[in-house]
Amino acid sequence: MKKITIRLEDAVYQFYQKIGDRAGGLPVEQVAADALFKLAGELSLNALHKKGMQG
Repeated sequence: MKKITIRLEDAVYQFYQKIGDRAGGLPVEQVAADALFKLAGELSLNALHKKGMQG
């Protein structure tokens, strides 16, 4: 597994922090990673759907 570093605006960090707090104390890093993973899955499904409609 690779480790990456990203920069977030303070407001974005606080947003993920609040979500993590409401989810039982998850760290910002975990909330952001989960959000990115979910987005990647949705984008992949959309790409597959579009490819299926073209082919």
